[in-house]
Amino acid sequence: MTSKAQPDVVREIERVSPAVVSKAASIQPAIFADVAGRRGALNSRIRALSHSMKVAGPAFTVEVRPGDNLMIHAAMALAKPGDVLVIDGKGDQTSALMGTIMLSACRKLGIAGVVMDAPCRDSDEIIEMGFPMFCAGTNPNGPTKFVPGRINWPVSIGGVVVNPGDLIVGDADGVVVIERDKAESLLAPAAAKGADEKKRLEAIAKGQALRPSWLDGALRAAGVLKDGESL
Repeated sequence: MTSKAQPDVVREIERVSPAVVSKAASIQPAIFADVAGRRGALNSRIRALSHSMKVAGPAFTVEVRPGDNLMIHAAMALAKPGDVLVIDGKGDQTSALMGTIMLSACRKLGIAGVVMDAPCRDSDEIIEMGFPMFCAGTNPNGPTKFVPGRINWPVSIGGVVVNPGDLIVGDADGVVVIERDKAESLLAPAAAKGADEKKRLEAIAKGQALRPSWLDGALRAAGVLKDGESL
């Protein structure tokens, strides 16, 4: 008996819960990356068009052929409010895949943001609009709309595998992907690390804790200092 092949367009996915997204939105991607084992961060070529842009939500994944945005239009028609379009544009830099018109429609549809391994265009207008766009630069060339692709399959973007429904969190530092099944379990460690960093910053402001307590031990373990020796 042969199993039925999964269609190229998967309409229904299991998403990270809205409650998790709500809590995650207040936590820096850098904190999530740390508590996730310093993994999940996309390549730094994929960055926010404006430093003020932030995004948090479940991944709605799209795979396109280089320079073609047909499947992005299809994904916009299927995505639910709060979703983040995560677009594997194959890192192609020769043409933009989205601009003001598409992003205006995304905002009206309630899509939370776009993370795209390809350029966008109309960047000044997008920045003025304030819609969260994380992309690999800009290019004035427009795309074609001819080539099929896939929706809600695993994609590779910025060196990270993203599965549909994974948690996406982005800010001026970049974008971090947290596996859907792990996202809730990382909220408490992330909150604790954030609180710890806040305390350390307060201590530094008072002239305290200017050197990490772990530094001498780490230097000994690396062979920089001898046993019993300190800086």
